[in-house]
Order: sequence, then structure tokens, then C-alpha cells
Amino acid sequence: MESSSNNPSTDLAYQKAILGSVSRTFALTIPLLPPAIEKVVGNAYLLCRIVDTIEDAADLSPQVKQNLSALFLQAVLEKAPVSSFVGPCLDALKNYGNQDELDLIAHTPTVLRILHTCSSADQQAVSRCVSIMSEGMSHFHGKQTKEGLKDLPEFEEYCYVVAGVVGELLTTIFSNHSAAFAKQVQNREALAIAFGQALQMTNILKDSPEDRARGVSWKPAHINQTQLLNIAYQKLQDSLEYILLIPKTELGMRRSCFLAFGLAVMTLSKIAERTQFSHKDEVKLSRSTVMVFYSFTKVAVMSDALMKGFFYVFSGALKK
Repeated sequence: MESSSNNPSTDLAYQKAILGSVSRTFALTIPLLPPAIEKVVGNAYLLCRIVDTIEDAADLSPQVKQNLSALFLQAVLEKAPVSSFVGPCLDALKNYGNQDELDLIAHTPTVLRILHTCSSADQQAVSRCVSIMSEGMSHFHGKQTKEGLKDLPEFEEYCYVVAGVVGELLTTIFSNHSAAFAKQVQNREALAIAFGQALQMTNILKDSPEDRARGVSWKPAHINQTQLLNIAYQKLQDSLEYILLIPKTELGMRRSCFLAFGLAVMTLSKIAERTQFSHKDEVKLSRSTVMVFYSFTKVAVMSDALMKGFFYVFSGALKK
């Protein structure tokens, strides 16, 4: 369990360390953001990750998941003490395999302390995102079947509550910290939802063998892989348009988003090149591929043409 230290720098050090343990991708993208934005986006990611951990616990019933999600939301919105969530959650997850995620849940008080050092506008944006995600996932807990989601609209809704809403969160936080971006993104906010959904579709397709093994599918029933990749390609086009709205003066914001985008493009292309795969490791990008692209983003974000060129070259398999 966590100690009750109230040292802001110790709290932030924990946030950075645990981010590296629970996400390979976001441990690369989030630190590229300017410090004030990095703090709040990293914090929001960890809160969303807690919601996700409850979702991933295969041996919990939908009812228990819904109860834990509700307790968590009460704690985030300061309607109940955080201890009323942490104890029951760790108890319910005593057979859960991922120790880093359990450690994160034990440190929910730390994560919430950091949230309360952010501006009230940023706090509001994070609370909105966590509320929509938590309530949305609760709604979908009861819809887990091996056949998949009912249809395309239900799939779109699922991708919105687990990731499109994160695109909206980024837009609000970026706008809170950059007047130039706020101006650029006006009336184009829907592109942010597509950005989040594209990243989520990548995860759904990549994780589908593991999901299938535990008797679950988040794909829409009666829609084949090719059609899904086609939808993902359209969302990637919107995502690139979104990233190009970020002013070149905001290189950290641009690079963070372009890195996440590029990794999704390359992963989806690997999936498109295979008719079938039995484990996500078969379509996982190698560490060297990730690091080469990481270096490339440093140069690419200064040029719209380079970013577009990358997408054109690496999305070839998706266009077929």
C-alpha cells in the first residue's frame, strides 16, 4: 500500500515511474509534451488506466466491475473518500496478474493528489473524461460476448467512450495551454474523436486473438477485418488532419501526437499484411522500429509534407 507522503515532487516521480511500467507507448509519447501539459495528461492517462484495469479483470462479473467503477468515479469526483475505492478494488483483484497495475490502484491517492495541483480548467476536463469513460465502460461490461458488438454504431460508441473522449480531453488541455492551438482547432473538434478512435481500433485489432481466447470480442459482429481496416484508415486520415492543426510553435504537442499516430499506422499496416495472426506479438513493432520512428518524429514534425509523406508511404497496405 502507498505511504501518505504529501511531497509533490515525490508524487510526480511516482507518476513518471509507474507510467513507464504500465504503458510502453505512452511512456514515450507523454514526456514529449511541455511540462505543465505532461503532468495533467500523464495523470489523466493513469486514471483512465485504473478504469481499464477493472475492465480487463477477466474473473470479475459485470456487476462487480460496475460497482468498482462507480466507487472509483465517486473518489475522482471527491464525492467519497478514496479509501472507499482502493480497499474493495484491491480485494476484488487479489488474483489479478499485473503487479504494476495493482500498484497503481494502491497509489490512487497519489494520482488524485497530483490531479488537485492542476488548474481547475484542466481538472474539469480530466473529471469529464474519466466520468464518460467510467460510465461508458460500465454500460459495455454487460455487453461482452464472443460474437462481438451488435453493429457498427455500437462499435463506434464503444471506441468513443474508451478513446474518442481522450481525444476530446487532449483538445481541451492543449487549448487551455495554447491560444494558438485553440484558434486552429475551432469547429474541427470532431477530428480529435477520430484520433482517439483510431488508436483504440489499433488496440482492438491487435489484441483480438487474446480477447477471443477469453471469450470476448470488441469488434462489430458481421463486419470483416478488411472493412474494419478501411474504417481505421479513414480515422487515421482525420487523425493526421488533427495533428496538422497543432501549430509548429508547439513542437512537443505535435511530436507526442504524431508519435502515437505513426506507431498506430505501422501496427495497422502489419495487421493488414496478414490474413490471420494468433498472438499480438506477431504484429507488435520491434523496439528498433519504434526507436527509429521516435528519432524520425523529431525532424518530421517540423514539416507538414514529411508527416503526410510518412502516412502515404506506410498506409499503403491499409488502402488495398
